[in-house]
Amino acid sequence: MTEKVPIYDNHIHMSPSGRNIDAIREFAAAGGTGFTLVTLPYKEVIIDSGKDFAESFEITYRMASLVKKHTDLKLNVAVGPYPILLPGLAEKYGLETATEIMIEGMEIAGKGVAEGKSQALGEIGRPHFPVSEDIWDASNHILQTGMTIAKENSCPVIIHSEAGTTETNRSLSEIARKAGLEPSKVIKHSSPPFVTDEETYGIMPSVPASRSYIKEAIGKGSDRFMLETDYYDDPEKPGARMSVNTVPKRIKAMLVNGEMSSENVYRVCEEIPNLMFRS
Repeated sequence: MTEKVPIYDNHIHMSPSGRNIDAIREFAAAGGTGFTLVTLPYKEVIIDSGKDFAESFEITYRMASLVKKHTDLKLNVAVGPYPILLPGLAEKYGLETATEIMIEGMEIAGKGVAEGKSQALGEIGRPHFPVSEDIWDASNHILQTGMTIAKENSCPVIIHSEAGTTETNRSLSEIARKAGLEPSKVIKHSSPPFVTDEETYGIMPSVPASRSYIKEAIGKGSDRFMLETDYYDDPEKPGARMSVNTVPKRIKAMLVNGEMSSENVYRVCEEIPNLMFRS
């Protein structure tokens, strides 16, 4: 295979205490051409107020500056209040104040998009573990607020939520429509290989880059999905997620053995990211 193909990872984290730019250089050396940098709840910043999110997001923007300075990769950035922060904030300050903190974080994230520092809101959504009904309802309210902000800024949202099911997609699609956001602008992080209309309800799946998942998705006759590793960049948990070079290695191997076509790759790694993000 001599032709250079686009290879895009839709979900990579960078951390000041991790490998950060060295990991991204490894991604590029493996053949990666672009990725979405998604913010983290960094240990360097404790979230006790809405304004603390601005300090946290600045770390993400600094990481993005490193990528732009040291590589020629295509980069999209996503920032937003991480949904699993809500239960702890509610326990500390009460649910009403915690909700206000999260919504202020969402507004700050929207300002970043408006200023061109980021291209998406994310990860936003709801906790991936069981929570009380009031936390669940507040999470959906915060999420709908975020989707409204995304609509105002003509940008997508990247969703962190409970394990992906068709019911999850139906729920996310419904909330998006209430917010006036097209479901196609809702990216479900860590999605199963759901690609048919009946499975997605219009949501865009971002699928972990396992060979079996990619084969299953393409086997359904569709390449309407994105690929991700969720590389975590935590030196204390080196095996917590897929390696940063997984997407390039997987795509190259599947191209060679005919499990993906070049048309599949261009659709997943160039056409769809270009449609989803403005950068």
